[in-house]
Amino acid sequence: MSDTPPSTTTRPDPAALVERSRLSFDLDADICVIGAGLAGLSVALEAARLGASVAVLEGRHVGWNASGHQLGTVMPGYGLSVGELIARVGFEDARELWSLSKHGADLVRANATEGLMPGIGLTEGALEVSNVDVGDQLISRLQVLSEDFETEVEGWQVDRVRAELKTGHYFHGMYYPKAFQIDGRQYVHGLAALARRAGARIFEDTPVVSIDPSGIRKRIVTPSARLRASHIVLAGNIHLGAPLRRLSETLLPVWRYAAVTAPLGERLAGAITFQGSVMDSDGIDQFRIVDGDRLMWASPETTWAARPERFAGSIAGRIQTIFPQLGKVEIADVFGGAVGQTVHGMPQIGQLRKGLWVASGFGRQGLNTSAMAGQLIARSVLWGDERWRLFSPFELVWAGGSTGRVAGHVVGLWGRGSSAAAGALARYREKARVQERAREARRLEANRQAGTRPSTPRPPNRRPPPGRPRPEAPPPPVAADPGEGG
Repeated sequence: MSDTPPSTTTRPDPAALVERSRLSFDLDADICVIGAGLAGLSVALEAARLGASVAVLEGRHVGWNASGHQLGTVMPGYGLSVGELIARVGFEDARELWSLSKHGADLVRANATEGLMPGIGLTEGALEVSNVDVGDQLISRLQVLSEDFETEVEGWQVDRVRAELKTGHYFHGMYYPKAFQIDGRQYVHGLAALARRAGARIFEDTPVVSIDPSGIRKRIVTPSARLRASHIVLAGNIHLGAPLRRLSETLLPVWRYAAVTAPLGERLAGAITFQGSVMDSDGIDQFRIVDGDRLMWASPETTWAARPERFAGSIAGRIQTIFPQLGKVEIADVFGGAVGQTVHGMPQIGQLRKGLWVASGFGRQGLNTSAMAGQLIARSVLWGDERWRLFSPFELVWAGGSTGRVAGHVVGLWGRGSSAAAGALARYREKARVQERAREARRLEANRQAGTRPSTPRPPNRRPPPGRPRPEAPPPPVAADPGEGG
């Protein structure tokens, strides 16, 4: 995986600005967080702000995996749709969970606007576009989100979507004006800086060798030191390693790859005028403008690790398929990371046993959920806040190991293929409707032209006056008998 930042500008690497510290001495803390990604740092920041002593253990360095290599879109919601969420937990609990997701987005915005995050590049608005013509479904979703879930959202008709995204691939859209996007790499390192300033201690290059979660004071062993803590938070995604392999195996590892193009100049303005994030309703493509005239585009997804550079050609081809007016685009950088996806499609947030917590499974969940999870766990540990129990229906489920990866890969291929087929069919039907309307217009015009031509006068119909017999036609001539006459 590439450690290249998702933007190719000359901003300094945030990781290079902080001297890494390795745990080399025994330590006691109130809370030990394992994993210095978005979720772990969110727990550390919130707990330190509430007055707890916090130690974060990271086997490599801050944000080295997916947390430092994501597109940075922040909006409400989860991996499950609203309808699926209601079906799973009921209407009232679904409303509570959705409210938490909106609060998580507010937390990210508050963190991102603090002084320790220069160059965060915050821009407003997100647009979810449909690959098929689903006007009726759009109205239904709008009613649920705006009326029942109190979310600011607007429905965009096809014409408006295509005025902003000049392509025939997309139909209706749902616009979230309060959603936003940030430089994801700057954010994760800014989060680490905020946590340090609040008093949390972050130890990098410090893998966990073993954990003993029994007793009031739990014991954590690293290669160079031991740590004791009243609470342990497992926030290491799929990289928790041998000490917690059973937990890691509840996640399906998925590698998502994205790219940043070289500057596209005026060509980009001729294809895309929308300045926020765009994602399609099938979760295949996600893109936005960065640095004024570049495209950041995420598309390929696999269940096996690969070199990011392999996907440069497929991403460039995908961009050209959606926006052919851009022509051939040059890819300046490709990056990617592994996320852990749960079987049930929701994050894993809660207490496994007394003092042992989990904040994981944030693949396809969004930045808002990791921020919300950090606050829920910290406030439960220190204040007794029990709202994390809303996630109890989404228990730990084994993801199937290697078989699960193969199945996930096949399902992913089938999903992308069926989505492409549905999109192609929708565009074919739209083209057929346009052609039919054109034929109908030509037929109506022909009829109109025919109705305005001067008619040829007919000879008057000379009928005899009433009571006067109609003259009889003369009888046909009778041919002469060849045997008569001289």
